[in-house]
Amino acid sequence: MTSFPSLAEELRALDAELRHLDARRAFLLGRRAWLLNALYTATPGSTPAAPPIRRPEATAPRVQNVLLVLGGVLLTVAAIAFTLVSWGHLGIAGRALVLGAVTVAALGAPVLLLRRGLRSTAEAVAGLGLALTVLDAYALHEVVFTGADGTGYAAAAAAVLATVWAAYGLGLGALPAGVAKSDATSPRTALGLPLPLALCAAQLPLLLWSFAVNASVETVTAVLLVTAAADTAIALRVSLKPVRIVAVVGASGWGAWGVLAAGWLSWAATGPGAAARAAALLALAAAVALTTAWLAPKPALALGTALTGGLLTVMGLGGIARAVLPEVWTVPAYLLCGLALLTAVRAQAPEPVRRGLVHASAVVQGLALATTVPVVAIALLGPVSVLERIWSGTPADARAAVTLDAPWPPNAATVPLVLAAVAGVLALTGRTAPWRAPALAGASVLAWATVLVLPAVLELPYAAGLVTQGLLVLVTLALAGLARPAAPERPHPSTASDRLRSPLPLTGTLLALVTSVSLVLHSLATEPATLIALATSTVLFAAVAWRTDLGPLAAPASLVHATALTCAIGASVGWAPQHTALLVLTVPAIAALIAALLGDSPMTIPVEAAGAAAGLLAIALSVVHPPLLALTLALCGVIVTGRAVRPDRRHLGYLAAALFVTASWVRLAVWEVGSPEAYTLPVTLPALVVGRLRRRRDVTVSSWTAYGPGLAVTLVPSLFAAWGDTHWLRPLLLGVAALAVTLLGARHRLQAPLLLGGATLALVALHELAPYIAQVVDALPRWVPPALAGLALLAAGATYEQRLRDARRMRTLLGKLS
Repeated sequence: MTSFPSLAEELRALDAELRHLDARRAFLLGRRAWLLNALYTATPGSTPAAPPIRRPEATAPRVQNVLLVLGGVLLTVAAIAFTLVSWGHLGIAGRALVLGAVTVAALGAPVLLLRRGLRSTAEAVAGLGLALTVLDAYALHEVVFTGADGTGYAAAAAAVLATVWAAYGLGLGALPAGVAKSDATSPRTALGLPLPLALCAAQLPLLLWSFAVNASVETVTAVLLVTAAADTAIALRVSLKPVRIVAVVGASGWGAWGVLAAGWLSWAATGPGAAARAAALLALAAAVALTTAWLAPKPALALGTALTGGLLTVMGLGGIARAVLPEVWTVPAYLLCGLALLTAVRAQAPEPVRRGLVHASAVVQGLALATTVPVVAIALLGPVSVLERIWSGTPADARAAVTLDAPWPPNAATVPLVLAAVAGVLALTGRTAPWRAPALAGASVLAWATVLVLPAVLELPYAAGLVTQGLLVLVTLALAGLARPAAPERPHPSTASDRLRSPLPLTGTLLALVTSVSLVLHSLATEPATLIALATSTVLFAAVAWRTDLGPLAAPASLVHATALTCAIGASVGWAPQHTALLVLTVPAIAALIAALLGDSPMTIPVEAAGAAAGLLAIALSVVHPPLLALTLALCGVIVTGRAVRPDRRHLGYLAAALFVTASWVRLAVWEVGSPEAYTLPVTLPALVVGRLRRRRDVTVSSWTAYGPGLAVTLVPSLFAAWGDTHWLRPLLLGVAALAVTLLGARHRLQAPLLLGGATLALVALHELAPYIAQVVDALPRWVPPALAGLALLAAGATYEQRLRDARRMRTLLGKLS
């Protein structure tokens, strides 16, 4: 039966509802007047746009939940502080009385709260009660079971708590007696915390028991995998969403730990026996993963778990092979096991499972390729280390040219074999696949890497290594030329753009670029070779960009080589880096001129990007000399302003303004101007004006977007400066400014000024009052402030929920009356 309110309460509710109806009527009358005016003033056939409506940024239920959660957390913290700090001030009887009474009250209060329909408040109080049961277990160990082993007692306590919490949650699963029918319309009114928390506690007993008995690493790993298997079974069979979430998290976490431990055991195995035991653990994990994949209802989940099962199988079998074979054949053994997974394509299994195993094979091949990355990287980028000893003479052989004094990676003899094997598999499997072109492109990259590492692996002479790289440049350019025949004259921009999207020609061009860079790095052994190689590369790529359709890649490559050439020239004549930066600026200037001549060509954007990179390098070179840095920034601003003259590049005006502002900042720093407001206020004021104009044009723009950046630019640096300033003037001025911003935000109901100004004002006040606050806090126990705050927030949340409940009930009663 529905319990009707008293006459006075119903009268107050009716008066409140009538006031709301009057306010709603006034709003509708205003809306009607606006619509009539819009219809009279609108042109025939047009529909006036409705004015945008500002909506509140936080809903009432969300505010209620925040208050309840924060109150429960603070009460829990206060209870922990009371138990750990103030426990010794009470006797045994007092301890039992306090904890017992509080725990019983906290666990019994949700029943009464559920009877009144305050489910959210009941959840918060129940969470506090469950936390108190943990403190009860701790108290029992400290008072009664003082001689018990801590780990074993924790295991037993976790099992008992899991059972008690599960029984508590199942006991409240039905509707409490006396709940009104209007409160039973929701699908569930029982508490949602106990059962998931019980499953969380159930994760610990086996693991803690294994720690208590000093079990071996294999046993602990088996316990982790068994726990993960149990969580997996619960996740597959239980339909309650919170419990499934906890089970999935537990299965993922314990499974990951178990797999990592089993993988470490497999990798650290020194003999076939240890490798076999680790393989058995990995087989258990793989069986769980594959079973999950077979029974998973979603294809994505089945695909992921099948992939995991395939990887675990490879780890186990490869570990046994690694324990038997020489170390140099470790990667090929794992690769062979991974390639064996490709036979799953013809297996009788669900499609997601087959795809997952194939993807696992691809992952194994990728990991095998990852082991070759150090050798390939050393062969490709090893000459970069010669920059520290540039023009020091020719090395002894190809390996010395790429390693210098660095150590050569061990077991690198099989790297070409691994690269060639994966390249062959990729070429064979991609012949009939829809991704044939990408597969052939990948196979060509791997073949290129195989040839690239051969001179260093075989320790060929240095000249042979240079010849090999030169042949690679020619072969890759020939590949690009065969895939894209050169035209006698420059192609149409759209045609060149379309051809560059082809995988094979693009791959050949990129490989040619990379090989040319490696060749230039090898030429750093002598000064003449460096200058000739850079000049030749600059002219060659410029000619290719002009005469073929490879311009979008060749033109920026030419500019990059030109940038390196200017740096080499500066080093050759003995200039300082800041003076070389002025020479480097000729490259972005030339790039801007070329981009202006190209117009809408596909080469325009790459040329501009290369010029921008050269400008950044010039800025970096001049950083060590602030006056020349300011000059460099100003010159970059002039170049960018020249590009911003074009209508389609007007947005570069913002970058030019930023460069000029930065140049002025550097100049201020040179003049030893240390006040942060001199740097921030010239940026803040225009930003606030722009934000105000934008908000006037579009009222839906958030205050954070309009005013947040401008206010933060000044308030944050000034706040840091005020905290480090011992004088009173800066904190006072900053506090006055923050107060003004806060009042303006409150006056116009803007969130960004209100929060930013209020936070700044509070931090300034905290900085000024910190010594006095510390004296007051030291006079009270540490657990009293969070306890009082938690009680206040919990009471506010309960009151908030009660008011929302009364409003919903009154709305239901009025609906029945109508």
